[in-house]
Amino acid sequence: MKIIPHWIDGRPIAGSPTLPVYNPWLGQVTAQVSVARAEVVEQAVQGCLRVGTDWALLPPVRRAKILFRFREVLQHHSQSLAELISQEHGKLVSDAQAALQRGLEVVEYACGIPHLLGGVFSENVARQVDSYSLRQPVGVCAGITPFNFPAMVPLWMIPIALACGNTFVLKPSERDPSAAIRLAELWQEAGLPDGVLQVVQGDRETVSHLLTHPHISAISFVGSTPVAEQVYRTGTAHGKRVQALGGAKNHLVVMPDADLQQACAALIGAAYGSAGERCMAVAVAVAVGSSGDPLLERLIPQVQQVRLGQDMGPLVTQAHRQRVMDFIASGVEEGAKLVVDGRQVPPPDSYPQGYWLGASLFDQVTPKMRIYQEEIFGPVLVVVRVPDLTAALELVNTHPYGNGAAIFTRDGGSAREFVHQVQSGMVGVNVPIPVPMAWHSFGGWKASRLGDLGMYGPDGIQFYTRLKTVTSRWPHSGSLVQQDFVMPTTRS
Repeated sequence: MKIIPHWIDGRPIAGSPTLPVYNPWLGQVTAQVSVARAEVVEQAVQGCLRVGTDWALLPPVRRAKILFRFREVLQHHSQSLAELISQEHGKLVSDAQAALQRGLEVVEYACGIPHLLGGVFSENVARQVDSYSLRQPVGVCAGITPFNFPAMVPLWMIPIALACGNTFVLKPSERDPSAAIRLAELWQEAGLPDGVLQVVQGDRETVSHLLTHPHISAISFVGSTPVAEQVYRTGTAHGKRVQALGGAKNHLVVMPDADLQQACAALIGAAYGSAGERCMAVAVAVAVGSSGDPLLERLIPQVQQVRLGQDMGPLVTQAHRQRVMDFIASGVEEGAKLVVDGRQVPPPDSYPQGYWLGASLFDQVTPKMRIYQEEIFGPVLVVVRVPDLTAALELVNTHPYGNGAAIFTRDGGSAREFVHQVQSGMVGVNVPIPVPMAWHSFGGWKASRLGDLGMYGPDGIQFYTRLKTVTSRWPHSGSLVQQDFVMPTTRS
């Protein structure tokens, strides 16, 4: 059986122990992935340290040239990479391609690193004294990425980190690890020096070695909130800067004046695309006032028409499928109305053994129910009815998560009030999945993010660099400098 290796110093290295990797379409093990123990992590970090100084001293414009070449290589191989992702994750190839495009946009942003690293110069802050700031790399960085975007999320981290002059150790999800190795191969094809990017496969023990390694300076993480909290506590306790993006329960508020055809189309795509396995998936439709009944009348037949294998792929593992089914059962037990039961949808004829689960829709959900409070991460949409916009905002703002939120309305005043008052890091107005473009930054609020800085964009530049401010005086040779025992001021 195929063994998926690590990638150390420019070459694949297989090892033991291993973990099974499943093809969700087939419902069977198709490969084994190596698991990095302490010695492999150490080998990866030492490789980063060996080449780190040379890479950091390389002029940013030279690093940018490699990024430009990587962009071309990634575009050329995007189809085969998307197919590889689909085989291990279960998402449609078209969806994988779209995710790759969002990662490619971060590569394109990072190509501008000579400009993005520019500092500020202030002449004559005091007599014959100038001051300027500059940004320098932090050193060895590590990324711990989730199964739902095995290429896009690494592409949110690696291009910015490398462009800023850092080296990087990637620990992808053990559920779909092949994309990380393929990305490393493409970086090598683009001319990235061996050792600048390493990939260590593994599990919790591997993560623990990364979080506590004395030579790793920064940790980037995307995953569930409980794990994000552990990563943040452990990493910061060991002196590292940490950005840890956690879970979500994204709300889409439908106002009575909304275009229901547009709102329903948005809900279907945002709730059931990628089988709901997205951190920005819409999980809650908030029906305001009189919008409830007409919204459900339109939603129900559209949800029933979601096709397995064509509109939506399988879930990533059988264990995750069972977890989502348990959520559906708990919703029924707590009194929510299951108006569309995805458990009854038969699998496609071509893949009868896959980890399939049809689209489910709940109505009459209340905030105390488990299916409202917790992140399901599957093809389940719940509808909560509220009387007005004030109640909708209170509902969204009191939820523990604050990743993304959206409003559908024709009224500019309602939209402006929502944007101003909602407690969420990413907000959409008539846009269901408001993922920021690469030159902004990605990140939620509340339990959806630990750490001050989000992913990519300006936040990424700040996270992967340290600010240094220089104050300098160049007096003429022979000039006398008087002793001064007080704090220097602009009069000095």
